[in-house]
Amino acid sequence: MTFCRSAQAIAGLAVAATLLTAGVQAQPKPAVGHFTLANGLEVVVVPDRRAPVVTHMVWYKVGAADEPPGTSGIAHFLEHLMFKGTANNPAGRFSQAVAAVGGQENAFTSQDYTGYFQRVSRDNLKTLMEFEADRMTGLVLANEQVVPELKVVLEEQNQRVANNPRARLSEQIDAALYLNHPYGKPVIGWRHEIEKLNREDALAFYKRFYTPNNAVLVVAGDVTTDEIKTLAEATYGKVGKVAEIGPRRRPQEPAQVAPRRVTLADAQVQQPSLHRAYLVPSSATAKPGESEALEVLSFILGHGTTSRLYRNLVVERELAVSAGGWYNGTALDASQFGVYGSPKPGVTLEQLEGAIDAVIDDVVAKGITPDEVERAKNRLIADAIYAQDSQATMARWYGAALTTGSTVQKVQSWPDRIRAVTADSANAAAKAWLDKRRSVTGYLIKDSSPREEKRS
Repeated sequence: MTFCRSAQAIAGLAVAATLLTAGVQAQPKPAVGHFTLANGLEVVVVPDRRAPVVTHMVWYKVGAADEPPGTSGIAHFLEHLMFKGTANNPAGRFSQAVAAVGGQENAFTSQDYTGYFQRVSRDNLKTLMEFEADRMTGLVLANEQVVPELKVVLEEQNQRVANNPRARLSEQIDAALYLNHPYGKPVIGWRHEIEKLNREDALAFYKRFYTPNNAVLVVAGDVTTDEIKTLAEATYGKVGKVAEIGPRRRPQEPAQVAPRRVTLADAQVQQPSLHRAYLVPSSATAKPGESEALEVLSFILGHGTTSRLYRNLVVERELAVSAGGWYNGTALDASQFGVYGSPKPGVTLEQLEGAIDAVIDDVVAKGITPDEVERAKNRLIADAIYAQDSQATMARWYGAALTTGSTVQKVQSWPDRIRAVTADSANAAAKAWLDKRRSVTGYLIKDSSPREEKRS
C-alpha cells in the first residue's frame, strides 16, 4: 500500500501528470462505456481485448484534503485498514484470493482520491468485484488490528518523509504555498496528528465517505460494457448508500502577494538543490484552454534535455547538473507549476536561482515560439499514445479525472484541446501565472553543523 505524493515532490512526474488526463487513441478501439448504478456508483469500462486480463479499480472521491481538522493522515490510515477484513471475509482472505490466482493488488491515497486496484485474469473478475463490494461498507475494525497498523503507518512516514530530506522539503514548500487550502498538509499526515489517530477516527471517516454514491469503478481490459454492467449490478448494485454526499467545498486560497522562501538543512544531503512551486489553476479550476496552455508551457520550459531550462543551465552555461520543470493539472482545486535544479560544484544556489529566474523572465518577456509549441504538442500527444499500452494507465486516466471534477468526455477530448494551444495562449499563461509572488522557493542544503555528542 502506498500514498501518492503531489506531483511537485518528484520532477519526473511531469509526463505522468500529463498522461493522467490524456485520452488520445492510437488506433480505433471499442468505445469506452460509462453508466451509473441505481445506488449512485459511477462505472467506466475501457475495453482492451489484446489479452484475457483485466485491471479493476475502485476510486473514492475523498482524500487528504477532505480530512477533518486535527486528523491529518486519516485518509491514508484508512486505506491501510481497508485490508483488515469484513464479517463475510476476515482479514487476509481478499489478498489471499488475489495471490492464489497470480494477481496483483495495491492501493493509494492522494489529496483528492483514494483508490484500490487489482489485476487478474478476466475469469476471476467477478470474485474481485464481490470482495471489493463487500468492503465498500462492511469493514470491521478491532483495536487489536488498528493499533499495530498505526505503527506501520508511522514507520512508513519515518521512511518516506522523516528520513528523506527531499520529501521533507516538499512538505515545507506545500505548507508555505497553500496559505489556507488543506493541500498544504501532507497526504500521509503530520506525524504528531498521525500518532493520535484511532479506531473511532477511522470508522467515522469510513462511514462518512465510503459509500457507492461517492465512488467510481473503472474496469479496463478484456471485457465489454454489457458484461461489466451485468457484473456490477450483481455485486456493487447490492450495496446500499450509507451516506449522502454533498459538494466538496474546501477553503480556497487568498490573493498571493508575497514570494516565500524555505531552506532545509540536513546532514544526509549530498547534492544541494532548488525547488520552486507556483500556485496555478488545475484542469478543474482553469478557464477554457488555460490548463492545456500550462501543460505545453511546462513541457517547453522544463521537460527533458531539449527544454529551455536544461539547455540554458546545464548545456550552455554549465551551471547545473540537472534542471527542469513540471505541471500537475490533475487536482480538484488550485494546483502547482514547478521548476527545479541542482548546481555544479562551485556554483551557489543563489547563482542557480538567478539563472533560473533569467530563463523564466525571458519566457515571460519575449515568449515562446510557434515552432516550440508545435513540437511540444506533438510530443505530448505521442507520449499519450504510447502510454495506452498499459491497462493500468488507461484506468488511471479515467479514475483520476472523474474524482477531480472532470468527465469521460474531457478525457477523450484532451488531444484536441492540446492541439488548440497556440504560442499566444502559452505566452499568456506564462505572464499570468509565473509570478514569483505566487511562489515558494525551497533550498535543500547539507547541514554541516557539528552534532552534540550524547552524554552518558
